[in-house]
Amino acid sequence: MTQQRPYGRDGGRNRSGRTPRDRRNGTGAQGARSRRTTHQQHDLLHGDMSREPISRRVLLQGALGLGLAGGVFKLAQHQIFYHDINMERIEARRTTRPVLYAKRGTLYDRNGNILATSEDCTNIALNTKNITKKNRKKVVNALVKYLGVDREYAQEKVEQDTSWTYVARKVDQEVADELMETGLAGIEYEPAMRRVYPYGSLASQVLGVVNTDNVGTTGLEYQYDEALQGENGWIVRERARDGSYIAGGAYQKQDAQDGEDIVLTLDINIQEAAEEALAKAISDSGAHYGSVIVTVPSTGEILAACSCPTYDQANLSEARTEDMNLRVVTDAYEPGSVFKALVCGMAIDLDLVDTETEFTVPAQVLAGSDYVTDVDGRDYTMDMTVREIMRRSSNTGMILVGSEVGADNFAKYLDKYELGKKSGVDFPGENTGIVRSRDEYDGASVAAMSFGQSIAVSPIEMVRAISAMANGGVMTTPHFAMARAGEKLDWSDGDKRVVSEETASKVADMMLTVVDEGTGEGGQVPGYEVSGKTGTAQRASESGGYQEGSYMASFMGFAPTRDPQVQAYVTLDGTPHHPEAAAVPFASVMKTALNVLGVKPTRVASDEEE
Repeated sequence: MTQQRPYGRDGGRNRSGRTPRDRRNGTGAQGARSRRTTHQQHDLLHGDMSREPISRRVLLQGALGLGLAGGVFKLAQHQIFYHDINMERIEARRTTRPVLYAKRGTLYDRNGNILATSEDCTNIALNTKNITKKNRKKVVNALVKYLGVDREYAQEKVEQDTSWTYVARKVDQEVADELMETGLAGIEYEPAMRRVYPYGSLASQVLGVVNTDNVGTTGLEYQYDEALQGENGWIVRERARDGSYIAGGAYQKQDAQDGEDIVLTLDINIQEAAEEALAKAISDSGAHYGSVIVTVPSTGEILAACSCPTYDQANLSEARTEDMNLRVVTDAYEPGSVFKALVCGMAIDLDLVDTETEFTVPAQVLAGSDYVTDVDGRDYTMDMTVREIMRRSSNTGMILVGSEVGADNFAKYLDKYELGKKSGVDFPGENTGIVRSRDEYDGASVAAMSFGQSIAVSPIEMVRAISAMANGGVMTTPHFAMARAGEKLDWSDGDKRVVSEETASKVADMMLTVVDEGTGEGGQVPGYEVSGKTGTAQRASESGGYQEGSYMASFMGFAPTRDPQVQAYVTLDGTPHHPEAAAVPFASVMKTALNVLGVKPTRVASDEEE
């Protein structure tokens, strides 16, 4: 019988009490540990990561992946999204694209005189990369000599490290040509255009100015900028790294398209007479400033327009903003007694009164809480016809005429005259003033407006309204442009009938009496029938009420009375004088305008008048 060999000293079991079969079958304590290890591996394989920290290798791989993705995205940005921008930057470094400035359109007066035009000039720049240290002094000396710049300024420019820096703009072509003949390397020349005004500062407020880029910023230069400006061209030229042009390199050119020429309604001779007469009147009267506008009432063409003080386009550094304004358009005032012509137009057109309708006019009339009197100081009641009320410019009499019109009709005719609305003038910055609507009237509104207070309008609005009395009852649109690009402009769409032809004729006849025998005698022009109306408006005070001893004197009129060819309006603001201060420049300007236009006399001038 074979004897079995025991497993160890304990009869075939080890210290753990496990037999070899136990170990193979995973029983016992060690088997339990093995089973636990197997479960842990199972969990790890099936994604239970919460029980194990992320390894350093995984973190490194993630970082590398993110970096690679960012690099690919950045490369895609430059190659796809920013491709066009990058190509433009490369092209900009490789080429230059100077502007070929279009020639800005010319402004002419009605007789073909050039008022504003453009001429060739040159911008001077430096490419310091082409200036050697040896030549720096020569370049500085040349800039000082030909351009008249300060030596320190020239030295600073030469020492800059740049391929393009401007030294002077819009240099006279003759000066640029002389500088070019020096042949100094590093001095660059760029074709340019500049605006010139052959008559200097004459009509500067009307014409306006352009900026460095030839863009209109004020006046008609601004109003018609799009038509005048044209379209700039360009040249593309290839250049080397040092900024110099490459002979035979890339070259493209787009020619500039010049702007349109515009013929204005202005007459330079009448404009000059208006500016001279206005400047003298301001000096003589002590006014702060003033304005003149001269028109053709049947068409609305503006023959002259100016304000004083004025400015010089060639010396903008010393120009005040307020002096650049054309006040006949940009300012609004109480019109004063000039407004009485429009009130008479209302009353006659409504058949409420006629020129010889008589009123018993007291020395004073209560308007709201204030008593209104006449400027002549009359302290007694008078019987006056409407013609006499106009002749004397009676405030109390006009209040009675206004009361006949009534508030509703008053508001209706203010709307017909289009006061408080834009006149349609082709000029920027029009001030429409302050005109109350019917529902804003109080107990004193009609009375105050009847003699030109409690209403503020621009002179251009008054010119348009009064043109109805000079043009058979039809208002015309005041305007500056007569023709563009060779084609005559039609402004008749703005014509508007506001009173009957008969009414207009009667008002014009009463205005003739004012100049022949009344307050407007200072506006007489020898040899002509002149219809006119004086005005004196108190200047409003910043603290309320009116300023003492400060008035706006004005004179509105047209001639000849039976066939008006010229209309003029003069205002003097801040004068202590009465309306005769404005009548003097009116007569001077009207006389020149009638002569320049060749209007035949309608009267035989007496020796005394001559």
